Amino acid sequence: MKDWVMGKNRIIPVTVQWLVILFSFNMVFSQETKVENLNEIIVKSSRIDLFLSQNSRTIQIITPDEIQNSTASNLADLLQHISGVDIRRRGVDGMQSDLYIRGGSFDQTLVLVDGFKTENPQTGHHTMNMMIPLENIERIEIIKGPAARIFGQNAFTGAINIVTKTKVQNVLTGKIAYGSFDQNAVELTGTLNQNNSSHQVHYSRNASNGYRYNTDFKNQNIFVKSRFNTQRNPIDIIATFLERKFGANGFYASPDFKDQYEETQSSLVGISSNVSKNNFVYRPKIYWKRGQDMYEFVRGKPEIYRNLHITNKVGVALDLSCDSKFGKTGIGVDLAEVFITSNNLGDHNRLMFTSFIEHRFVFFNEKFDITPGIAFSYYSDFKFHAFPGIDLGYQINNNFKLYGNIGYTYRIPTYTDQYYSSPTTIGNENLKAESALAQELGIKFNDNKLSGELNVFYRSSDDLIDYVKEKEEDKWQAENIQKVNTTGIETSIKYKFKTKNFSQYVNLAYTFLKDDMIDSDFNFSRYSLNTIKHQVIAGYDSQFVSFLRQNITYRFVERPDGSSYNIFDVKLTANYKDIEFATILNNIFNAEYTETNLVPMPGRNVMFSLKYTFK
Repeated sequence: MKDWVMGKNRIIPVTVQWLVILFSFNMVFSQETKVENLNEIIVKSSRIDLFLSQNSRTIQIITPDEIQNSTASNLADLLQHISGVDIRRRGVDGMQSDLYIRGGSFDQTLVLVDGFKTENPQTGHHTMNMMIPLENIERIEIIKGPAARIFGQNAFTGAINIVTKTKVQNVLTGKIAYGSFDQNAVELTGTLNQNNSSHQVHYSRNASNGYRYNTDFKNQNIFVKSRFNTQRNPIDIIATFLERKFGANGFYASPDFKDQYEETQSSLVGISSNVSKNNFVYRPKIYWKRGQDMYEFVRGKPEIYRNLHITNKVGVALDLSCDSKFGKTGIGVDLAEVFITSNNLGDHNRLMFTSFIEHRFVFFNEKFDITPGIAFSYYSDFKFHAFPGIDLGYQINNNFKLYGNIGYTYRIPTYTDQYYSSPTTIGNENLKAESALAQELGIKFNDNKLSGELNVFYRSSDDLIDYVKEKEEDKWQAENIQKVNTTGIETSIKYKFKTKNFSQYVNLAYTFLKDDMIDSDFNFSRYSLNTIKHQVIAGYDSQFVSFLRQNITYRFVERPDGSSYNIFDVKLTANYKDIEFATILNNIFNAEYTETNLVPMPGRNVMFSLKYTFK
């Protein structure tokens, strides 16, 4: 706790500076203003229910229309179109994807499904294994910046909450797809809406012979969700199972190892409710998250080298929010225990307890808001830690909002960080936890046609965990690499207009990141300093006739080492009554590029799909 009020980056002086800035705006823009929130999304990634425009953080929503019209066919590809998010894939269908936000590592971002935390204690490499089918997703909430005081550890650089559908109709949807590399997919989704309950069942299978040697795969997804007592205090039951079997040519260690193979399973079972009484809202949760990872260094020859890891997490949580004349209060407790059984990492368990409290004050006719909060966590192997933070916002007028936030964040090592051993890598059971102080200042603009955002952020990280070495021939060693300072800028703009009564959407976003590593004696770094330097995201979603819609997206990425690539994707969707035919063309200019570990990504490829809805 002493770092909260001491040290080079002090929370109190910076907060005072922001207060002065915001108060100055209040004196300049003294007219009465109040933002209308009609039909606006209420963000679920918080204990306090707020409209998106009321939040004083960088939160981006991927809407149902954006999911439907996207050039992506899976969650990993969809997230690649978000500024500041870096998805590094090792093949098609989002195969073995790593998730990074604002330059953090793949271990530093938390993924939630309907508010259930799905982190894997083995390694963050499995974060994206919870790839809920797009057919079942209502929207996606992306929280950038330190989120530890809201979610606890693992939300070091941000969090992504996948909100699944709750409102369904009585329909049965079937879909078949075929494309390059003999990729074939089958999906079946049934939804039922009864008087006081609703139900969803989804099954999908996707397979391919691979776009190069030993990159074939067979994936299957099962998703079930039921909601009971829908008219009053709903009870949601969710169950998922995702299995992946794939050739892993050069996926790990050196690209020269072409015969690697992996099978993963990820499942989640959760029960949650939302109970409102007077001015209080209670949200209890209970859940079980399971992961399984089987890896062979030489496919079909487990006697040479084979790993098998099984992880389980059992958790309960209760969030409480309250409205009063003093503002909105959010309180939460989260208790969980994780277990791992592994032939390489050993058998371990960890008890985790986190408590949260935050309160949102509003002043000056609700134009100025301030939300201080803190999370206290206990880990049976890393003891007590605290993550204070504060959000500040000023509604300049109906269209502009100025905001800032600052907070501490934290990540404890994974079991792979601590105990993994292979011919190329060595773990370190004496690792310390990562910590950082992050701060951000931004401005948002929104009206019926145009919206935009500009923010700058700075993160001072201590004891970052990375795999490093001094000589190229050395093994990768897990170490706390001292101190890394990250500076970044993000800006985005979206424009909506109509042509002959058809909606058109244009978006453009840019991200700049700069990492400065201080006091390091290591010459080679595997993860932490291989972030993006420049990123440009652009898209044009258009429609000119009633039966045809088209979407084109563009991505440019430049890494700190100077490597860069440009990717164009196109989707054409034709509809006739209950039939939908879609064509997705990825990498249409056949760019040669890699996203991680020198694994070459596929060249130009195409996917055709046919969907029919039985009503």
